[in-house]
This record gives sequence, C-alpha cells and structure tokens, in this order.
Amino acid sequence: MILHSKVFGQGKPFLILHGFLGMGDNWKTLGNSFSKLGCEVHLIDQRNHGRSFHSKEFNYEVMADDLIAYCEFHKIEECILLGHSMGGKTAMLFASQHAEMIEKLIIADISPKFYPPHHQTILKALSALDFDMVRTRKVANDVLAEYITDFGVRQFLAKNLYWKYQDELALRINLPVLIENIEEIGKPLADTAKFNGETLFLRGDVSDYIQSEDEQLIRKHFTNVEIKTISNAGHWLHAENPDEFYAVVSNFISL
Repeated sequence: MILHSKVFGQGKPFLILHGFLGMGDNWKTLGNSFSKLGCEVHLIDQRNHGRSFHSKEFNYEVMADDLIAYCEFHKIEECILLGHSMGGKTAMLFASQHAEMIEKLIIADISPKFYPPHHQTILKALSALDFDMVRTRKVANDVLAEYITDFGVRQFLAKNLYWKYQDELALRINLPVLIENIEEIGKPLADTAKFNGETLFLRGDVSDYIQSEDEQLIRKHFTNVEIKTISNAGHWLHAENPDEFYAVVSNFISL
C-alpha cells in the first residue's frame, strides 16, 4: 500500500513528513511557498494518520519502508526531505538507510535521542470522544477542552475529525494502534545510524525537545549539520513562526 499525499509544484521533489497525530495538510501553506522555489512538494500522510492506510504495525522501521515504497511508486530517485517531530525521526532513519536518495535533510524540533511517552493526556482526550454522543464539532471541542486547555492544541487535534457519514463524525487516525504503540514514538535512532549529507536541524527557542546537550549526539549521527533556532516558537515551530521557518529552510535548500 502506498501512502496518501498531496503533490503540487514542479521541480526537485521535496517530501514533508508531519508529526504525531498530524497530517500532510498541516503543511499546506508552507508547502505552497516551497513549491514556488522550483520544488515538487509532497505532503505525505504517514501510516495510521490522515488519509493513509491503517495498520497494526507501527514503528520507525516500517515508516521508513513506507517512504521507500512511496519514492519507488512516484519514481523519486533523489529528494529534499523534511520531517517534524515523529516525521523527523522517520526522516533520520530513512536518510541513514538511503543516503543516496537525499539531496538535503531538514529535521524540525526533534533529536535522535530517546523521549519518554508524554502524550497521555492528549490520547485520553481523543479516547473520550464517543461518537454515539458527539454529533458536532462543537461538542467534540467541548469534550477535548475537559482535558486540554490550550485552544491551539485542540484545533490541531480537531483536524483529525471528519464526517464518516452525513450525521456521524469519526477520527482519521488509527487511535487504538497509536495508543498501543505509543512507546515507539520516543525510540532513539540506532547508535550506528549515520548520514553524512547536508543536514539542517531546527529547534523552537521555547521548545524543550532539543537541548544544548543534545548537539553532540546530533553531530555524532549527522556529520555535516547546521543547528539553528527559530525565535518565538515552541514545538510547532513551523506553525508558530512560519515566516522565519520558511526563510531559514528556503535559504538552506537554495544553497
């Protein structure tokens, strides 16, 4: 099975991988901007997310394999690859396994290190959506608000809602499998994994996902790397400061 994507623009293939509980559509505005730089932009939904297929298997090895199958299907021999958070972990592994296919690698606000599970409240909130009772998006938001005070996070999660039938909402994500495999999300990059191509790591200045002590580990795995900070941005740095994010990435891919 091939991952679902939206493709637009012409030129160098530029593949974008979203984070946990996200989808390619989260990157639509930035993707449009990147397409104007002479790129064929692919906004990809990873397995168990967005409109891509559901599977009981869920780990970075199979997600990297999904990407190689995607590239073979679309006849992509070399690309720019950008991954945010979970998508960044997929991109790191893919680049270490298929270096010849990567012209440039961009990793947004994630390190190769181990992260303990920390999405429990969000998963509990999504699990509380009983669609026999939740018949409108407003009611869904009210349920989520009982667990999550941040409106921006609720708005992000609500993108997973869709009308399964005319009067029945559902979630696009494969929630049971994601809950069952939550330990996989934080797994570190294998100690032996290396990528020597041009790499850019970006972190949000108010995010704690990449600490200063992580730089040594990043440089161990990625020998030709720049590490830059996006100002006034947390973990969703591409959404919180899209102008600076775009400027830094466009400069990197144009060099």
